[in-house]
Order: sequence, then C-alpha cells, then structure tokens
Amino acid sequence: MFLFALYALFVLVVIGIGVFLYILNGMLEKKEVSRSFEMDLFLVAFPRDVKDRELGAEQVREKIALMENFFSSVRIIKDSSWRAFLYGASTLSLELAVSHVGEEIHFYVAVPRKFSASMEKMMQGTFPVAYVERVKDYNIFNPEGAAAACRIVLKKTPLMPVKTYRELPGDPLKEITNSFSKLSREGEGAVFQLNIKPVGRELAMRIVSHVRDVYKGKRSFKDVGRGLDVTREFGEIFSALFSSKNDKKDEMTHRATPKEEEYLKRMEAKASKDLFQVSMRLITSAATTERAEQILDSLEAAFSQFEDPELNSFGFERVTNPSALKKFIYRFSFRVFSEAGSMIMNSEELSSLYHFPNVLLDTPKIKFVKAKEAPPPPDAPREGLLLGYNAYRGTETAIRLPSEDRRRHFYIIGQTGTGKSVFLKNMIRQDIEDGKGLCFIDPHGQEIEEVMGYVPEHRVKDVVYFDPADISRPMGLNMLEYDTRFPEQKTMVVNELFGIFQKLYGGVPESLGPMFEQYFRNATLLVMEDPSTGNTMLEISRVMADKDFRDLKLSHCGNIVVRSFWETIAEKAGGEASLANMVPYITSKFDNFLANEIMRPIIAQEKSAFNFRDIMDNKKILLINLSKGRLGELNSSLLGLIIVGKLLIAALSRTDIPEEIRNDFYVYLDEFQNVTTPSIATILSEARKYRLNLTMAHQFIGQLEENIKKAVFGNVGSMAAFRVGSEDAEFLEKQLAPVFMASDLVNVDNFSCYVKLLIKGKTATPFSVRTYPPNPFNREYIEKMKEYSRLTFGRPRDEIEHEIMQSFARM
Repeated sequence: MFLFALYALFVLVVIGIGVFLYILNGMLEKKEVSRSFEMDLFLVAFPRDVKDRELGAEQVREKIALMENFFSSVRIIKDSSWRAFLYGASTLSLELAVSHVGEEIHFYVAVPRKFSASMEKMMQGTFPVAYVERVKDYNIFNPEGAAAACRIVLKKTPLMPVKTYRELPGDPLKEITNSFSKLSREGEGAVFQLNIKPVGRELAMRIVSHVRDVYKGKRSFKDVGRGLDVTREFGEIFSALFSSKNDKKDEMTHRATPKEEEYLKRMEAKASKDLFQVSMRLITSAATTERAEQILDSLEAAFSQFEDPELNSFGFERVTNPSALKKFIYRFSFRVFSEAGSMIMNSEELSSLYHFPNVLLDTPKIKFVKAKEAPPPPDAPREGLLLGYNAYRGTETAIRLPSEDRRRHFYIIGQTGTGKSVFLKNMIRQDIEDGKGLCFIDPHGQEIEEVMGYVPEHRVKDVVYFDPADISRPMGLNMLEYDTRFPEQKTMVVNELFGIFQKLYGGVPESLGPMFEQYFRNATLLVMEDPSTGNTMLEISRVMADKDFRDLKLSHCGNIVVRSFWETIAEKAGGEASLANMVPYITSKFDNFLANEIMRPIIAQEKSAFNFRDIMDNKKILLINLSKGRLGELNSSLLGLIIVGKLLIAALSRTDIPEEIRNDFYVYLDEFQNVTTPSIATILSEARKYRLNLTMAHQFIGQLEENIKKAVFGNVGSMAAFRVGSEDAEFLEKQLAPVFMASDLVNVDNFSCYVKLLIKGKTATPFSVRTYPPNPFNREYIEKMKEYSRLTFGRPRDEIEHEIMQSFARM
C-alpha cells in the first residue's frame, strides 16, 4: 500500500512538472512574441564609394573586420540572470531582405527598444558614414502566393569553424546578395535572418580549457567533440564542458594526432573571439511553391562558399509540413529565437555571413544611400540668415550665415529643378523682411513676381521694379552716366563697357582686336568729356560716323590724349586702320541695340531712371525682370551687364563715407554667367569693404569663362552645391573633400545641398543642408508696386523718342 501511494505520488509529481513546464513554455512563447512588439527596427545603408573598386583584398578584409568590432559591442544586449531565466535572454536580429514589392536589398537590425539608443550609437560609432534610420517593418510575402523556408545549421560540432572572409578570396557577402538580386520586382521576396545572443565568456574559457587538456593528454579528442551539437542538444555543451576536472577519465593519458592538433588549433582560435548563440532562417515567397523553392535553392547555394571539408559547413533543414511552415514563419515574423537548431558561432564567422555593405559590392539592387549626409561644425552660427537645416542622425540643426561672413559672397551651383531658386527666394524673403537693401536680377522673369509677393505693405515704396519689356513707359539706363564729383569714374565706365562688349561678342574675338579697342575707348571717352552735348551709347556711334558731331565734341574735350588720338591718328590713318574702315566695326556693335524698339528708349536716355547709389545707401529693393523670352538673349545680357557694372561703380563710390556706416547691400544674380565680366574679380576681392555682397547662382561650370571661374573659386567665401553632372562633380569634389565625393554630388536629392561656409572668417568643414519649402506669398501689392515704379521711374515713350530726335536735329 505504501509503495502504491509512493508510486502515485511520483506520477502526480511527474504530471505536475509536465503541466508546469507546458504552461511555462506557453507563457515563454507568448512573452517572446510580445517582446517583438518592444523591438525597434533599423535600416542601415551606406553611401556608394566608387573608390572601393580600387581596394585590394586585404583592404576589403579590413573593412569587413569592422563588423567584428560591432559584434563585440553587441555584448551590451544582456539581461539580468533572473530576467533571462524567467523570460529568456534578449536577442538581436540581423536581416537581409527583399520585400515582395520592390527589388532593393535592405540591411536591417532589430533590437530591444531599451537598447535602441545604445545600439544606434554603436552602429554610427563603428560606421561613421552609415545612414541609420528607425523604420516600420517590411513584408516579404506575396499575399496570394506561397512560401518556402529552411533552418540553417552546422553539419558538425559547433566548435569546428566554417571558412570565413579571412580565408575566402573575395567578399562572401557578394554571393549571398547576388542570389537576392535575381528576384522579380513584384510578387517575390526573401529574407536571411540571424537571431543572435551573446554567450558568456565562461563557455569560451571552458572550451579552451578542454582543448588544452587534450594537448596535455588528459582528455581524448573525441571527448571534446562529444555532446557539443547545439543544433540538437545545446544543454549538452554545459554538461560536457562544465563536468568536473576530477573525472576519472581525466586521469587517462591520450595523445592527439597531428591532424587532431590542427583541428584543436582551429577550435581554440574560434573560442578566442566573442561567441554567440545563433539561430538562422531562410524564407522565400513567390507566386507558386515551385518558384519559392527555386529561389530558396539559389539562396542555399550561396552558402557553399563557407564549406571546409576538413572542418565544418552549413546544412539546410527544409520546413515542408504546412503546420510547421506556418509556425516557422510566425516565429520569423516575431523574431523569436529558436533554441532548436541554434549553434555557437564567433564574431568572425558572423561577419562573414552578415556585414553591412560598407564595402562597395558589384551586386545590383543593394540599397545604398544616394548621397552622404554630414553634421555641421560645432561652432555653427546661431544668428544670421537662415539657409536651411541640417538633419543628421535624428538631430535637426538650423543653419545660419551672419552678415559679416556674407560679405565674402555666396556661390550656388546646381542643375535645373534641384532647388536653387527656392534657396535663393528664401534668402531674398528674409532680407526683405529684415528691412535690408537688395537687388535681384531674374533672367527668366518667372520668380520675380513671387519675390514681389514677399514685400510687406510698409516696404512697397522701397521697391524699384525695372521691366524693360514695358515699352509704354521705358526706364532709362545710361551706362555712360557718372558722378562728376569723381572724374576717375570715367575710366571705370569705359573699362566696364568694353568688358561688356567683349562678353557679348566673345564668339568673334577677331572683331575686338587692339585697333577696335583703341577706337572704342577713345570714342567713349570723347563722348563722356562733355555730357551736356550728349552722353549715351547713341553718341558713341555718332562720334565715329559724324565728323561735325565729332568736331563739336572735340571742341569741348579737355583730355589731351583723346584729342591727340582723333586729330593726329584717327583722321590721318590709312589702310585697314583708317577711320572709314573702323567705323562699321564699332557702330555695328551698337546698332544692334540702338535700332531695337525695346532697347533704344532705355539706353539712349541721358539720365538713368534711378540712382544706384541712392538705392544702396537707403536700403531699397531693386527688382530686375530680364525675361529672355520677351527681350531676347542679347538684349537681356546687355541690360544685366550694365546693371551689374553700375552697381559696382556705385559701390566703389562709397569711399566718401566711413566703412562702418555703409549699409550692406545684397545682390542676387541667377544665371550670373550672363551678367558678369572679368571685373567680377574686382567685386569679389574689393567690394566687401564697400558692403556690396554677391549671391551668385548658375547651373554648370562649363557656363563660366576660365578667368571668371578662377575669380569665383579663388575669392568666394561660402558655397552651396546642389545636384550637378558628373563632370562638375569631379571638379567640385576638390572643394568639398574629404567629406563629400563626386558620387554624392551627382546623387543628392532635390532641395538638399552641400555647403562650405565661411564661419567667423574661417572656412568650415563641408556639411549637408536641406532647404525649407518656400513661404506663401501675397499678391495683394504686386500690381501696386509695378504701377508705382512705372509712374515714378518710367517716362512716356513718345516723350523719349522726341528727345532723341531733337538731339539729332540740334547737332
């Protein structure tokens, strides 16, 4: 009776333990699933570095080795012993995946949320150029298709290593990713998932201890391997490795063979690096089961490269039972670690199987960062013009440029549609709102109305709107006009005007030779000697062709050199240098404009409609509409060149007031290559002290003449580069290295750019900037501003034409 009661008690205890374990297992399963909701998924991508193609095999291995450093850092993902006992240890999931829609190969890391911040810092600390972003989960499964799956296991004892990247001839990731790249864009997906958790260092120490026991003859080689197949009995590792050293077998003496000694060295080498318990899955999805299995076959084949017949290799346990497959996919989806089939691997083996694409692979479809991002310098200004914001590793920083640094000018380059105009308009809007003086020259006439919409009501009368296409009330623009208080301006005017014609007719340089220059300069100076008898470009043609008019001008000329030229050289010269021969060369250049119905009433007026010096000193807003579609390219360029020239002359005239009271005046030149002459070098180097601050934008470097290109890149203080073509990218890389490369410049997104700023007079390290969207503008005052400028600065066309006719009739 007693025995029966004892037996019954034993049965009840066994049943109780079984029920307890069943309930506990269910609770742990639920806990593992719920834990997946407490994980963050990170997408990790790298910029495509074409220079990696030049790396040798050893250099490639050095870059892969960074992943070993990362795995060593992963040891922070460790729960307390009590928590690990109750709920299981926290795991990290590394995933290489292609979604069922799309064909890019993505690299993911899933980590428990409580470790997310630390993990993100570790990834970015180990891989400074990596783009790391929290993302929503992906889906590889065709909703109307089928799936295939397998568990990856080691064929031999987990103490035996597989081949690693240090032994393979190339990057092992290439073969794995190549197999992923063959999936169709829609309806096919795949994933390679590694769930890992660090193993205590005690295990490594015991493995090394056992290996050394074999060397000493205290243990046979077979004893080291026995019970270590963690794909089936992970717990046996501990029973084998933590058995007492006083075991009777230890007293026996064994001698390892040379081959066994080589195996022991490899085991010891494996245990010398950080160890992890690893569970690996391959899952594919396609329209049919047959296609899903074909994809899986291809993925499995990529792992044959790791096989070492003498040591270890990977096997694949297919999951074919529908119920088991469903559970397998369920556990993958929730990133549940699978003890069954798990194995011990070290950081070198893991890095061979999975590393971030910090080495350029020739595999197509890998998700690379199109363009790199970089942080601003620590001393980035907190005051000044708002250029945009820097977004880097989850932190946004406003980017500003103080007035002092703006005086060294700003250069902007980028293809059409990349965001240059938005960038410019945001700068202009702020200057208008801040009450600053500025000039905006719009070569297309498309942006100027929006800029006018930024003008607040209290600044409406500060606006001077110059629209040459308004032929009913033309505004005068006389390049030859100068301040008689500064007679030295005459030479500046002549030099600038000659530079303008060189710019306009540079396509036929033979027509602008030394003789042309001599006649041109002396004709212009003669006209300017006596403004009262006519002082416009119209008179330059007349002084060449009309002897009576020339004699009138000579009678008022006080410049002995000019007088001598006309009286002793020009009128007496013969042959090709004769006056009769030179007249057509020069007058033909002017007649193109003087005969034009739009241009003549503008450039033939004696007095300019507005005073550039007054606009600068009184912080007015000068808006220039040079629409090429309405004016023609040549006319648009001439007017733009004249305006820039007059701005320079007006700025240099500020010598009559102390530098500290000169107001900053900001000039915005879109497509600036059309409105600048070699005198741009003077503006860039000298105009800073006169507070004439340029912001120049254009599309590609080939638009610039060599001397202007040298002047810009030799003198400009700050620059912003939006997306450019490959040729320009190669050139600009020198300006932005070592932070950004040519590949970044050709791939940067719209409304993003790379900037190199002058900060407190010193060039800062380049960094990335995203522009803000344009502010809405108000149309309420636009027509009012246009009409105010027409009535204030324009004159009736008939009146102007009558004056021109009268001037010819008088002389």
